[in-house]
Amino acid sequence: MAFPSFDRVAVDIVESPAGGSADEWDSFVASQEAGSFYHCHGWKSLNERLLRHSGLYLEARAGGSLTGVLPLVLTRSRIFGDILCSLPFVNYGGPVAVDRATTDELVRAAQQHASRLGADYLELRCAAALETDMHASLHKISMTLDLDPDPDRLWNGFTSKHRTAIRRVYKDGLAVTSGGAELLPDFYAVMQHSWRDLGTPLYALEYFQAILDAFPEQTRIFVCRREGVPIAVAFNGYFAGKVEGMWAGTTQAGHDLHANYVLYWEMIKDACERGFRRYHLGRSTAGSGAEQFKKKWNAEATQLFWYYYRPSGREITPVNVNHPTYQLGIAVWRKLPLWVTRKVGPSLARVIP
Repeated sequence: MAFPSFDRVAVDIVESPAGGSADEWDSFVASQEAGSFYHCHGWKSLNERLLRHSGLYLEARAGGSLTGVLPLVLTRSRIFGDILCSLPFVNYGGPVAVDRATTDELVRAAQQHASRLGADYLELRCAAALETDMHASLHKISMTLDLDPDPDRLWNGFTSKHRTAIRRVYKDGLAVTSGGAELLPDFYAVMQHSWRDLGTPLYALEYFQAILDAFPEQTRIFVCRREGVPIAVAFNGYFAGKVEGMWAGTTQAGHDLHANYVLYWEMIKDACERGFRRYHLGRSTAGSGAEQFKKKWNAEATQLFWYYYRPSGREITPVNVNHPTYQLGIAVWRKLPLWVTRKVGPSLARVIP
């Protein structure tokens, strides 16, 4: 689908890759503090090929130079409606630009495209506040940990109670390995159990394989085992000195053994030793048990800002998992046999933004 460009204040908004290459896009994202692994251009084809959602990746250019980007994905669903989002399926997105004026142009263009495409609403999931009159939801946070080249410095900063808890789990014979596609079967097997128990449909195995294929140097799987049996897993992204905790899961045995104490420490230690500066431990709901666990690692809560714009001007009703209808669906999903959730889950997961 072709889209017209917008000309305002000497800034041209064009659809990528009309203005340049994917490599230029990624280099720009890496140069900006607001840039993240989720902003990489490779996600566009992944969402289009594997999840069948159209990507609309906007570039801002001034004098031919790239000055801002805004990745957008249009998800269409009879259940959740038609949403133009930056970004669905991952922790956050939003505009990345050299200044506020360019950010404003990108947001304005996104609003116009939401109207042209007939979207029910535009949703911008941002890791920092925008100066805008769009309605913002503040129910999500990112737990962020500053890293150190010497992981022992982080270890010594933990409370003695937390260090004791980690040591106790190691004594139960837990061990962690990390790698790539060779660990995908173990990762997926644990995730199928874990997410079914949470009441959440899981993407197809092929989706995770495609991510590993697209970003072989920027992704890593961690598997925690006891006596050779996988009991806790995680899937991380790495980009521009930052680690993104993307997906994780734990079996009931992993919960009982508190496997995440060992899993998280091994991932943090690995990130330190590989020279990364910051670790986003993943998106959490403010006040949740997940937030409390991540605070034990001295991670600090950073507010996420989810902005909404409805072209019709009517009140926005975004997807809300706390709605009684969705809570009923979650409760039913938890009781389904694993063979059912394996078969139906990927079709549902691709339309839950």
